[in-house]
Amino acid sequence: MTVFLVGAGPGDPGLLTARALELIAAAEVIVYDRLIPASALDGAREDAQLIYAGKEGGGPSMPQGEIEALVVEHGVAGRAVVRLKGGDPFVFGRGGEEAEALRAAGIEYEVVPGVTAGVAAPAFAGIPVTHREAASAVALITGHEDPAKPESALDWDALASFPGTLVVYMAVRRLGEIASRLLAAGRVADEPAVVIERGTLPDQRVCAGTLATIASVAGAEGVRAPAIAVFGEVAVLGERLRWFEGRPLTGVSVAVTRARAQASGLASTLRALGAVVVEAPAIRIVPRLGRLPDLGRYDLICLTSANGVEVLFSGLASRGLDARALAGARVAAIGPGTAAALAEHGVVADVVPERFVAEGLLEALAHVPVRRALVARAAEARDVLPEGLRARGAEVDVVALYETVAEPLADSQLAALRGADYVTFTSSSTVRFLFDSLGDGARLAARLVSIGPVTSAALRERGVEPDVEAERHDIEGLVKALVADVGVRWAGRP
Repeated sequence: MTVFLVGAGPGDPGLLTARALELIAAAEVIVYDRLIPASALDGAREDAQLIYAGKEGGGPSMPQGEIEALVVEHGVAGRAVVRLKGGDPFVFGRGGEEAEALRAAGIEYEVVPGVTAGVAAPAFAGIPVTHREAASAVALITGHEDPAKPESALDWDALASFPGTLVVYMAVRRLGEIASRLLAAGRVADEPAVVIERGTLPDQRVCAGTLATIASVAGAEGVRAPAIAVFGEVAVLGERLRWFEGRPLTGVSVAVTRARAQASGLASTLRALGAVVVEAPAIRIVPRLGRLPDLGRYDLICLTSANGVEVLFSGLASRGLDARALAGARVAAIGPGTAAALAEHGVVADVVPERFVAEGLLEALAHVPVRRALVARAAEARDVLPEGLRARGAEVDVVALYETVAEPLADSQLAALRGADYVTFTSSSTVRFLFDSLGDGARLAARLVSIGPVTSAALRERGVEPDVEAERHDIEGLVKALVADVGVRWAGRP
């Protein structure tokens, strides 16, 4: 069996490589570091053994020898092992030492490079580490050498005269000493310098100064690890090439309460807009499709969620069927999200209403002749649609494709939720189960964002008024409404 030394990138989940995601999904054992993306393990198997081996400067750490022994132990046992490391495993990640331990134990291994923070963090700050006119070379330097060494292995005279950009990893605790050594070795005092805290993450922060002043500037602004320091003429380019901080949700924390399996798309959209995303899934989708009715009996099939589409097609596939089973009926989708899910299975919805609620779908079906209809939905859905169709003389069958159940939230998730600027609700069930988790009389200081009137009604039943309701009752509409509200309330923020 092969052990995989995998780079998880600098923090932004979008910078995980396709190979990394593939291996995470297949691994039986994942030994992971502290500085991996928050959602990096979301795709892991339910039965995967997840082992935290994080290290933190000045805090408790698992000794490197213990980590190597752990990886070797699982490798020898023949398990599919991923050693998941922040950044790139071979760039100040001690991946070389772990590879040596595996080779000594006779275990095959593969190295999966990751995006390294020394390049990514400056890029997210608008700083190219090389530039045709400003720097034709870049040196990557560790700010935290092996404390057991009798003396530094760094040649400070050579670094001071290096004709290009210096990028220093793990620099915060020794920033003053590093700057002093470079100055003493002859590097110019007024050389531009920046420190980038939590690079590529939504709360990334950039502190600028010169080689002579950067340590005091960073200290005054309370910069903490993880951080990257950049010394060189390219550092000034960040002022005019910056792009990351100007996004519409930069600095805004937004909680996502929908089911984990569906949350990733919304979370990714919010992160791309600059938000700090708090993932607090209040619900979980549990398929409950038993006997699938003969779809050929119906002239109308109504699907009321993307979740329902996935469960329906999973049920069809288990019976050796596919989209052709729907060929004899008109197919109605409650909104564009459901229609998009159908399209992924090769079905173009015949009816999609302008208002993405049951009442809107009834209106859209007003002139569609219906004799026998199937409403495929969640177990706890409202009866507006089937009752409305029956009132028009149709024979209606209802099949419950799945049920929505509570997803217990950890104390840390609840604490993060309470500290968020906004909390989003994408269904009445997210409202119901989240407030159940919070407890009787609970209130959120955040502004509450509702996807539509049904969800807003659920909030009012809990004694709270939605601050924002999407005009278009889908994820796109929710995001648009949130961005508009932030633009009004946070106008002029730094």
